[in-house]
Amino acid sequence: MSRVDRRQATAVRIACTVLVALAWSLCAAAQAPPAAVAGTVVDAVGAAVADAPVTLITVDGASVQNATTDAQGAFSFADVGAGSYAVRVDAAGFDPFSFGPFAVTVDTGSLMLPRIVLTVGGFSTSITVQSTEAIAEEQIRNQERQRWLGVIPNFYVSYLADAAPLTSGQKFILAAHDTFDWTAFAGASLTAAIDQSTSAHPGFGDGVSGYAKRWAARFADDRTGDLLSHYVFPSLFRQDPRYFYQGTGPTQSRLVHALSSAFVARSDRGTTMPNYAYIFGNLASAALSNTYYPRSERGAGLVFSNIAIGLAGRAAVAVTQEFVGKRLTKYPSTP
Repeated sequence: MSRVDRRQATAVRIACTVLVALAWSLCAAAQAPPAAVAGTVVDAVGAAVADAPVTLITVDGASVQNATTDAQGAFSFADVGAGSYAVRVDAAGFDPFSFGPFAVTVDTGSLMLPRIVLTVGGFSTSITVQSTEAIAEEQIRNQERQRWLGVIPNFYVSYLADAAPLTSGQKFILAAHDTFDWTAFAGASLTAAIDQSTSAHPGFGDGVSGYAKRWAARFADDRTGDLLSHYVFPSLFRQDPRYFYQGTGPTQSRLVHALSSAFVARSDRGTTMPNYAYIFGNLASAALSNTYYPRSERGAGLVFSNIAIGLAGRAAVAVTQEFVGKRLTKYPSTP
């Protein structure tokens, strides 16, 4: 073969190679899936914006395709040709929004746009935000108006399931309001009179002196128990001292809820925890009673009897609160 023939053969082979490569690329391009463009439209708080008109436009503003967002705020455009595009959203009640430009090529496949966030248009809004402490302050003011039959304090029950947690200072204010209510003095006077008439705690003696000692003991029992279990230990253990009214569900469920409140409480974070405040509050109050009851009655028996009386009393009051308390209460904290 001559040198000319060899050159011609080489040129033919090169031309064939180029043609095969070109044909392969054209075939691959023909087999590439059509490009798709998708995205999601939400409002300023992240909620999906449904039924919002979305338009795919060219960079010079020409409309290419139209779509509408679904219930989840999603939209998509199929069979998008190669080119440079933008997306325009014109949703009622929102400012118009445009995103782009972005490029689509034959290799794009599926293009997910960044989330589109619309802002409310046409008017401005004003929102007043209250702190948790301010909300709690307002709620306990309502609680401090609650009284059974308009007389007996019912300050430590919340008819709001999602009541705001109390600060330590608010726990003290509520405890002081209950502890020094006029009914506390009347209650001590009545129970002291009953003790006097039945000769309870004979070591206190008789007459005016005996009555005064019984009155002071009863008043001290109730007041130390109230302050310790409603302020001191709730603050220490970060526990809510209130009873939270259930009000709904089967009778058995409500009964268990009420009885268990003597042993299970809500933490300031809203979780369930053992009722340390009431248990340790009664224990400390009962221990203090050993310092002022007649010497002959002091000892472990007095402590444990006072603890048992305190826990049983709380459970009994909780059951009453759950089933009849709201009907008896004037100015309950919920309608």
